[in-house]
Amino acid sequence: MTTDAQRYKIHLLLLLLSTHLSFTIASDAIPTPYVSPRTLIDGRITLYDSNGKPVIHENDESSTCESSSSTTGVKISPVMGCCETSVEGEYQHVEIGAMPQMDTDEAMQALDSAKEAWSGGSGTWPQMSMSDRIRCVEDLLDKLSVVREEIVNLLMWEIGKNYDDAQAEFDRTVLFVRQLIDALKERDDLHGSWVDVKGTKAFVRRAAIGIIMCLGPFNYPLNETYATLIPALLMGNVVLLKIPTVGGLVHLLTMQAFSEALPPGVINFVSGRGRATMPPLMATGDIDGLAFIGGSNAADDLIKTHPEPHRLKLFLQLEAKNMGIFLPSLFENDNEEKLNSAVKQAVTGAFSYNGQRCTALKIMFVPRKYSDVFAEKFVKAVEDLDVGLPWKKSFENGKYSMITPLPNAKRVSYMKELIEDALEKGAVIINSAGGSLVGGESSTLMVPTILANVNESMRIFDEEQFGPISPIVPYDDIETIRAYAREGKYGQQVAIFTADGGEDASELLDKFSSIFGKININSQCGRSPDTLPFSGRRSSAMGVMSVVDALKEFSVPTVIAYKGHDENGIVKSIEEDSVFMQSVV
Repeated sequence: MTTDAQRYKIHLLLLLLSTHLSFTIASDAIPTPYVSPRTLIDGRITLYDSNGKPVIHENDESSTCESSSSTTGVKISPVMGCCETSVEGEYQHVEIGAMPQMDTDEAMQALDSAKEAWSGGSGTWPQMSMSDRIRCVEDLLDKLSVVREEIVNLLMWEIGKNYDDAQAEFDRTVLFVRQLIDALKERDDLHGSWVDVKGTKAFVRRAAIGIIMCLGPFNYPLNETYATLIPALLMGNVVLLKIPTVGGLVHLLTMQAFSEALPPGVINFVSGRGRATMPPLMATGDIDGLAFIGGSNAADDLIKTHPEPHRLKLFLQLEAKNMGIFLPSLFENDNEEKLNSAVKQAVTGAFSYNGQRCTALKIMFVPRKYSDVFAEKFVKAVEDLDVGLPWKKSFENGKYSMITPLPNAKRVSYMKELIEDALEKGAVIINSAGGSLVGGESSTLMVPTILANVNESMRIFDEEQFGPISPIVPYDDIETIRAYAREGKYGQQVAIFTADGGEDASELLDKFSSIFGKININSQCGRSPDTLPFSGRRSSAMGVMSVVDALKEFSVPTVIAYKGHDENGIVKSIEEDSVFMQSVV
């Protein structure tokens, strides 16, 4: 450990005594959850005991273990919570559930079910009217609401999301789905309409692609997964859902709702190591679309295994290294109020949910001349953040902890690697106890780290930290910023903070318009509102996410056309009998 790091770690005791630290043992807060292992294949839920032996099909009372395709059992892996509890004064992570670890053969059973449900586009679901599919998804929402509190509790325990944010993730997901349904009912370009183009009359409606493999992230396991999964289902596709290794228990809680609301085989869940399941499934060539939210390297490896990648529909939301750019005007001409507002936005953008968001501000560019002024304000705002367990409120402001445990020790180790690398190359930790662990070395509750004097030699300069580290890069001229954006790997978002607009801000905006998907002025980066396009360039994204765009990403336009007049009423008769052309409203 370097001298700089040791110097700041001695402040940990002061932090532990601070009114802003709300760390207490879990047993004083809420009951520890436990989710038993289960699978959903072909519409049937199979529960497993601790040895991986099937117990019963939860929604099929007539079936028995002996009639199950899983009579030999599956491997079961315990899932440990990110939050700690205390046993006789010793902190330890507790088991909050168990996850079936499917092998290739078991994953293939899920694919076989999906293929039967799709049936070359002739299955029950793709042939169902859009209005009937909407009713099924509305029924799904009703059934999911029954387990809302269980899901919220699990989001806190498994991935450290605080209570308010966990509730918001569930509620935002429901709102997003309802907005999808409204769009299908209200927009001609989605629900279909007749047009007349130079004597050719055409009915245009979007139709399904096929079997979609959905892989969601750990940080928003419900919201971001459903942002692809539900649009795909509504448009008539069949889905294979790969449960994430971290943050996956919530999906086990949703299986009952899916099995009751949708026809068998329309959605099948695949769990376990991605390397054992995903490449073999992709290699069959039976997957028609990939909805992937995660790392670009993993996405590339998976795509390469498809025998005909040219016909694989891709929707990718990947990494980002979003810049927070502070222009000199903020520090000049008595712009204290505007500077304070910019700092507040930057702190929230950098550390909301520990910075574990693709839209987080992951690197700050500050004029060298004013770096000390910025650092003082930034440090003060960060040290005022509440650090603690997800369900604990600050005594001072009544808000839930903003800085909560990271999901596992692997994430902590990566944060430490980045910090150590930066310190060895000249960076300095400028906030009290930055990078320290609250609750001992086995803890995953990490105090935020602010790194000053960051430069291009450090890993943190280019790598996406996806955690509670904020690197500050001093710059002497605007070209430094332009070069970073121009030469960088990613192109999701950027935030420009300025007091008066001016030529620098306008020039950056113009240059950035062909680099980033979203340019934020005096506000943090973010995905919402969901009605706006959420896109990215380079290695940050392929495809556009929004209420309307998501429905279009998982469908293709189908045209029914004729010329002249329908004098004999043939087309009208076909339209009246057609399920595909049936009115949505």
